Amino acid sequence: MPQMGVSVAEGTIVEWKKQPGDAVEADEPIVEISTDKVETEVPAPGGGRLKEVLVEAGETVDVGTVLATIEPAAVAVEAAAPAREAPVREERPAGGDGGAPERGDGRAPPVTPVVRRMAEEHDLDLSQIEGSGRRGRVTKRDVLAYLRERPDAAPEAPPAAEEAAPEPALHMESPYREEVPAEAAAPEPAAAAAPPSPGGRELSVMRKRIAEHMLRSLRTAAHCTTIVEADMGRIEAVRGRRSYLPFVARATIAALREHPSLNSTLEGELLTVHEEVHLGIAVSLGEEGLIVPVIRNAHELSHEGLATRIKDLAERARGKRLTPDEVVGGTFTITNPGAYGAVLATPIINQPQVAILDLEAVVKRPVVVTDADGRDSIAIRPMTYLCMSWDHRALDGALAAQFLSTLKRRIEDWQG
Repeated sequence: MPQMGVSVAEGTIVEWKKQPGDAVEADEPIVEISTDKVETEVPAPGGGRLKEVLVEAGETVDVGTVLATIEPAAVAVEAAAPAREAPVREERPAGGDGGAPERGDGRAPPVTPVVRRMAEEHDLDLSQIEGSGRRGRVTKRDVLAYLRERPDAAPEAPPAAEEAAPEPALHMESPYREEVPAEAAAPEPAAAAAPPSPGGRELSVMRKRIAEHMLRSLRTAAHCTTIVEADMGRIEAVRGRRSYLPFVARATIAALREHPSLNSTLEGELLTVHEEVHLGIAVSLGEEGLIVPVIRNAHELSHEGLATRIKDLAERARGKRLTPDEVVGGTFTITNPGAYGAVLATPIINQPQVAILDLEAVVKRPVVVTDADGRDSIAIRPMTYLCMSWDHRALDGALAAQFLSTLKRRIEDWQG
């Protein structure tokens, strides 16, 4: 069990990607592990053949425990051909005949068998594809993106439904509901799908961890929620095709600087007000759950910098490439379920923080506006609700309202 963060002492095996006897390439994901901080895939330390699995799926073991053994490639060749005077080793890129791209050191980052088969089927040169995986490895997603962007790309849908499904959105710009393609609205039932078990299904390791954290927060904090409405018109005018989220995140950081008591953590009876803003951003993993990676020193970033960091963390969260240290140490969290049309919510505080901001769907609504001469009129404006749950042990309603009023002002008077 690898050391996956300074605060992690144990981990649970979620799934083995390989079985004894299977060939394994260096850096290829071999096992999925869940800790109390993050769920991630662990790459093989070297190539060869998986000889033995010592810890089965579902078991929880301490850091440092041997999980499996890998027989090196050279040993496997020698064992398979004992009659030879010496094992014959062919020096070739780890990606095989698929044409894996070479790195600066002359060696090629490995690719999975799926990627290699896709390269062969589509006659692709993988050296022309920029890899987003670990150490520049070309992933299945990279190949699909490359195929979609090729000038000769066919208009038909990808061969598998899972490849065509969009990534979960971080925030929703359309009102009330997510746009779903007609062909995906009512999928035909799979012929081989088994009926649900009468006893239901057991919660995944990640869902169990989420349940533990949420129940502990509800038992610990004195939850209250305060809500204000904000006009997103100024941001709407400048954001282009970008999400509202980085703009709201930048405004939130500015409001935290004016009201530092919100940027604090409460552990027992010790309240710590933090100078640095380490901003947590809740990322949906679909049915698997959610995770809150942390942007450290977020106060040093512009909204453009925040957009880049949010995108990077979200992609790595969904690719299970976060480290446990990237999901701890937050001082304030933003969650944004508006992606599915929600307009109001009472989020649960991310312990040990004292507040969490919920960003809901931006919806065009008729509102009363006042011009410079004090005349009122009705106009259609892009509006949203900013919902903040806060811990009444550390804060009072007046301070929560003052913070949200400052945030509303920062949003409505956006200057870029």
